[in-house]
Amino acid sequence: MNLSLSRRAALAVAATLAFGAGAPALAQPASTVKLIVPFPAGGTADVLPRLLAEKVRPAYPAGIVVENRAGAGGNIGAEFVTRAEPDGTTFLVSPPGPIAINHHLYKSLSFDPTRWVPVTVIATVPNVLAVSNKVPAKTLEEFIAYLKANPGKVSYASQGNGSTSHLTAAMFMQLTGTDMVHIPYKGTAPALVDIVGGNVDVFFDNISSSAQFHNGGKLKILAVADQKRSELLPQVPTFVESKLPAMVAVTFFTMVAPPGTPKAAVDYAHKQFAAALQAPDVQQKFAAQGATPGGWTPERSGAFMREESAKWARVIKSANVTLE
Repeated sequence: MNLSLSRRAALAVAATLAFGAGAPALAQPASTVKLIVPFPAGGTADVLPRLLAEKVRPAYPAGIVVENRAGAGGNIGAEFVTRAEPDGTTFLVSPPGPIAINHHLYKSLSFDPTRWVPVTVIATVPNVLAVSNKVPAKTLEEFIAYLKANPGKVSYASQGNGSTSHLTAAMFMQLTGTDMVHIPYKGTAPALVDIVGGNVDVFFDNISSSAQFHNGGKLKILAVADQKRSELLPQVPTFVESKLPAMVAVTFFTMVAPPGTPKAAVDYAHKQFAAALQAPDVQQKFAAQGATPGGWTPERSGAFMREESAKWARVIKSANVTLE
């Protein structure tokens, strides 16, 4: 009996010491951490978290893995995460769809994106205006003039209805008073194949996948939809420089936790990933993807997510974007 009491006392003392040691000791997960990517392997959405997982591995002795749970515009992976235990072992790492866009497009979802617990924005990648070599315009100004001279005759590709490329094109048409025909594809790859082949005229793609084709002379990137020029294509001007200051559209990659995840677990994860994003080798690898590293605080990340959600809600409503 005395031995039992001694053990209980020892456990109580250990717990008190652990609590007094501060949140990080408590927040470090005791089991494997899962980074859920709600899109297929191979794209930027998959590459960036895998780079980070490798870098932060020492901070997670029980292990860290990246799992792809693709489908329904990112909703399948998002549903998996929202149902996961909020214990700091499961995170969603995703582009905007299930974070800031899908709830404005789908009549009903199995998760509430307003309840995500932000950890950090890991990166932003600007969208670009890519045009087929068949399009005679060589500058943004010439392209807008060409569209106005040919209303409804120019086609634009997207990664699918409701995708960032679709909504970026809708924003562009609203801001310029132009009209193009939408050709939705199932992802970036087939859209790029057809714009390079001249079967479609325009594609608002993210810079990481289109830059190589621009550099190879297989298509033309006329403008970058960000506040400043991209280091990946420093010779290409921004829309802001061309007097379209509202034409800012970036694909952001955000790390969020399930609703109810404790602050200590979120803070621990943010500390590890923000530090990894400062590493020179990580920044170099991100730059090769056309990505600007983030590492923002949970508070700043949450504010950014809300701003992006409101922006795309306006675009969706104004353009009457619907899903097939």
